[in-house]
Amino acid sequence: MIEAAMIWNEPNNKSHWDPELDPGWAIFAETARLAGRAIREANPNLPRVLGGISPIDPAFIVNMQERGAMDEIDIVAVHGFPLDWNLWKIDEWPAKIDEIRAVTDKPVWVSEVGISTFGAEEVQVWGLNRTAELLIGKAPRIHWYSLYDLPQAWGATTRHREAEGSSYYRHFYMGLLREDGSPKPSIEHFGKHAPEMGLCQWFHFEDHRLHDAVAWMKRLGVRHLRTGLSWADSFRPNALDWFDRQMEALADFDVTVTFCFTPEHRGLAPHHSSPPQVPAEFAEFCASMVRRYAPAHATVAA
Repeated sequence: MIEAAMIWNEPNNKSHWDPELDPGWAIFAETARLAGRAIREANPNLPRVLGGISPIDPAFIVNMQERGAMDEIDIVAVHGFPLDWNLWKIDEWPAKIDEIRAVTDKPVWVSEVGISTFGAEEVQVWGLNRTAELLIGKAPRIHWYSLYDLPQAWGATTRHREAEGSSYYRHFYMGLLREDGSPKPSIEHFGKHAPEMGLCQWFHFEDHRLHDAVAWMKRLGVRHLRTGLSWADSFRPNALDWFDRQMEALADFDVTVTFCFTPEHRGLAPHHSSPPQVPAEFAEFCASMVRRYAPAHATVAA
């Protein structure tokens, strides 16, 4: 079932929202506000989550409050990768959540947290267990990123690419499973923390890993899953067929579905990170997906 709808992904990260086209995030705030309202109208009982922020920045939440976006949001979310990309220590996790709680009374989820095996697989084992120790009981939802390594041939969703140096290549080693599907040592440790710690797994259009992923998640005892439905993909041929297959395969999990990615022809610039030309079009996409996969009669108020 769908347990929540997330509006965008990492809106304060230039790999996912272009701040040069939207300085101050005024367009994003309007986009989020309209999407939140549209989701509420489609299903008043479905919690609405502001896309997980990265970096964890209380000023961004205050900005969204001042611009009215938070009027249509029920939950805020944060993303953190202290052993790979962030300039803070893993033991600072509780303090980072408290920084956000200091500026909002809404629940704070950790919708992406992960550690790569770029340097050593043993680092991921230690980091997974330490993350569980720090976050379980501290946040209502924790989604570990991710089940699978990102295939090298697909490329990471980032505007920086190789200019990041080694940071770019860490994107490809975040999984509990290697690209070929073989398990890393950390997967046995993850099983001890499920279902308190859910997963975040993005599925590409017509992703060949979908059913294997479902089998692994059931084996691990995962209950909570975060994934996405791409507005950009919705313009591909047979998009709804793929969306239907994906959501049917995930029906046994409590899914937070993330709506994001601007179609090239509907952005201010031809890129997935561009603000939309017409924010109401993104809102209608969100509403249409909620009506299709989380109609009001299928959920109850939390």
